[in-house]
Amino acid sequence: QVHLVESGGGLVQAGGSLRLSCAASGRTSSTYAIGWYRQAPGKQRDLVAAISSGGVTNYADSVKGRFTISGDNVQNTVYLQMNSLKPEDTAVYYCNAKTVRGGIFDNYWGQGTQVTVSS
Repeated sequence: QVHLVESGGGLVQAGGSLRLSCAASGRTSSTYAIGWYRQAPGKQRDLVAAISSGGVTNYADSVKGRFTISGDNVQNTVYLQMNSLKPEDTAVYYCNAKTVRGGIFDNYWGQGTQVTVSS
């Protein structure tokens, strides 16, 4: 079991910045990737950015050049630095951990943190 806790959300004006944190605990040694997802009201949950245990990152086109995912270790804490925020970035942001143990893949979710960008 992996437990994830997100923090850092809040209300910010357009053009501002926020830094989200995802702290992992539990059986984190099996984690091979951490992703940040977001879900706006009435919309599906979409991938924003992800980082692998090897440090490989990928981003949604809508956030490239504005958001940066980082972390010393995907089994510890991962951050999402969000700059030049836009009203359309408003959503609940969720942290997701993908794990593999004994050939069995699984994934875990945090409780989410609200990001609201005002125009």
